[in-house]
Parts: sequence; structure tokens; C-alpha cells
Amino acid sequence: MIRVERDGGVGLLLLDRAAQRNALTPEMLAGLPGRARELAEDCRVVVLGGEGRVFCAGFDLKMCAADSTGGTMRALLAGLAEAIAVLRTLEVPVVVAAHGAAIAGGAALLGGGDVVVTDTHTKIGYPVVKIGVSPAVSAPFLASGVNGGGVRQRLLDPGLIDGAGAHRIGLAHELVAEPGAVRARAVEIARTLASKPGGAVGATRAWLDEIEAGLTPLGAGAAARGLRASLSIAGNEDERARLAQMWGTK
Repeated sequence: MIRVERDGGVGLLLLDRAAQRNALTPEMLAGLPGRARELAEDCRVVVLGGEGRVFCAGFDLKMCAADSTGGTMRALLAGLAEAIAVLRTLEVPVVVAAHGAAIAGGAALLGGGDVVVTDTHTKIGYPVVKIGVSPAVSAPFLASGVNGGGVRQRLLDPGLIDGAGAHRIGLAHELVAEPGAVRARAVEIARTLASKPGGAVGATRAWLDEIEAGLTPLGAGAAARGLRASLSIAGNEDERARLAQMWGTK
């Protein structure tokens, strides 16, 4: 469900569960860090994308609804945090190609990219609060790229914005007209980055991470604290009831 391809110096890291709109499973998130590191060993840039009509519809909530213990939700939250952290700390740049939709956990994955490419009408957002799930796990990775008010609004508001809106607040960096053009543009950007001296790019990326860590209001250890905040209510009564209602389980 995580597929990799190589195109010269560009490595493609693809969510490959198109029939389920690339809904994330614990297994997918567990496998993503290793595949990303694998690509970073012999490619100069990694492009994260999704197969099918959308980039990623978030967590597989049907799996979560079937697990009344909340264990699946906790595994997804922990896996998401690790996956984003690994993407952020690779020695090569990461370009995210988010077409069609990037919802909840899919939107969180945007925080792992140095450059995010999307299309004008892509639906992006974190509607998980309405089912009793906290998106706090995503906040530290978004805080450095999106203005503070924008982060707070996006995480607390269950509504979605389009790609143009995401571009306005800095959640996306490149905007194209059609979903089908997103990956091509992401690869084009990746090839440009791959043509630059790798040592300089890697050193710059590492230094930017240090600067962002110092400037982020949440401070050191923010990623771990964000994950703890989300985990602290995983499997709560409200979440279980709403997931059961959505998926027709008892």
C-alpha cells in the first residue's frame, strides 16, 4: 500500500490504496518511514503523492469503528506522528503532491513537505474534532509554515478549505489548475531541486529545521506533546459513539 518509484534523482513515495481514497491504515503508516529512508539513500529528492482520484482521505475510520478499544486510532496517531517526523528529517528535500483531497491525516502529511503542490479545488482540512478526535498531533508540523491564526483556525474548525485557500494561508506553496497536473508539477520542482548540489541542500534543510525549532512558539518537544494530546482522548466515548453512527456499527 506504500509504493516507491525512481525517476533519475527523484524518488516517488506513493500512497497506493486508491479504491479507499488512500485512507491510511496502521500498516501503511508503519511502512512509510522505512520506504522514505530507502528512497533518500539513492535519490536526491522525494515526492510524496497518492494514486487515484485523491491524495489522501485521512485515517481508515471503518477500521477505527471496528475497534472499540481505541487501539487502532492510537496506532494511527502514533504512526502519523512518526511518518511526518521522518519526512521532516530526511537528508533530502520532500515535495508533497496533494491532489483532489487531503483530509485529516492526509492534511497532516502536508507538514512533512518542504514544498506542497496542490490544485485550486482540492479539499483540505482537519474535520476530526466533530468525531471527538484531537488533531493536536499535526499542530507542531504546521506551525512553522502557516501563520499562527491559520493553524488554530484550521485545527479547530471542522470545515474544509479549497486549494486556493490553502495557498493563501501558506499551507500549500504551489497551485495548479487541475488535479491531474499536480504530480507533474511536483516532479518538475523535485527535478530542479535534484539538480542542485546535494550537500548544500541537505545542510540548508537541516539548518532550517533548527531555526524553525527555535522560532516555533510551542518550543522543543512540541511533536511529542502534540502526539500525547491526541492520544490522551483516543478511544473516548464521544469518538466511539460517532464512529459507530457513521459506520453503522454497534
